[in-house]
Amino acid sequence: MTSAPASTVLVFLDPAHPDGRVADASVPQLMATDLGATRGDGVFESLLVLNGKLRKLPAHLARLAGSAKALDLALSAPDAWRAAISTAVDLYLETHPGIDEFVVKLLVSRGVEGAGAPTEWVQASPAPALGKKQRVEGVDVVLLDRGYDSDLADRAPWLLLGAKTLSYAVNMAALRHAHSIGADDVIFTSADGRVLEGPTSTVLLAHRDVNDDGTVTKRLVTPLLDAGILPGTSQGALFAAAKAAGWELGYGPLEPEDLFDADAVWLISSIRLIAPVKHIDGKVIGSDPAVAAELTAELNTLFLGIE
Repeated sequence: MTSAPASTVLVFLDPAHPDGRVADASVPQLMATDLGATRGDGVFESLLVLNGKLRKLPAHLARLAGSAKALDLALSAPDAWRAAISTAVDLYLETHPGIDEFVVKLLVSRGVEGAGAPTEWVQASPAPALGKKQRVEGVDVVLLDRGYDSDLADRAPWLLLGAKTLSYAVNMAALRHAHSIGADDVIFTSADGRVLEGPTSTVLLAHRDVNDDGTVTKRLVTPLLDAGILPGTSQGALFAAAKAAGWELGYGPLEPEDLFDADAVWLISSIRLIAPVKHIDGKVIGSDPAVAAELTAELNTLFLGIE
């Protein structure tokens, strides 16, 4: 097992350590027989610390619990997670003075095979530079078939569609394929033609209309969750802020043509934040760059105000 970067902080949840057990990230910590490593049997969440503040912690803890429930996986109590997270964040800030942005991951595996207890830990590490770049410069996207129809989640709950599991091999393969053909990211579609999500993001689109009386109507839309996509904590928080700011909200079902007809499209996630989509399958998104820039700026202001 390769060593972790020195800039990584690890804190394991441990009943003997109420505030979490700090571990040396420069040496191996996970057992080779841990089912998270051997089978990808576990769940996780990724959070962003921005300007010293951990964003959307209640929503991430709730989604972690929901994913764990789908896997019939036991979790420590929320207070234990909060204590370990606080330890990791404080230690990272102490050892990286002046840092304004970093990532905190919450990870749970089913544990060492035969032990009957989960492995739970918090990891704090640098935010990827590419995410910062893409939220400013935007991304080029390709549409890829996810390989199932939009009704599969209801028919086959054991496939864990909509849970945030450690099994990200397909998601990463999709991104590698996109990179191999010159794109930055992916929007998955279902076998029956519905827009789903990105490998690590939620899809948003918007329309801006000028009414006869000169007023402006702005509508923000995302795919329906019933197609088996992961409920986005960032999408949920942004929708609440946009509604308070006077935006209309909408939920799919969406088809690819809806993306091409939109004034702007974004991929939103907790770490990269809001990344504007410039092209999909080589086609320019949005007929007016000024309108797209205006909408992006407004949503960024709303989203960055969320804690």
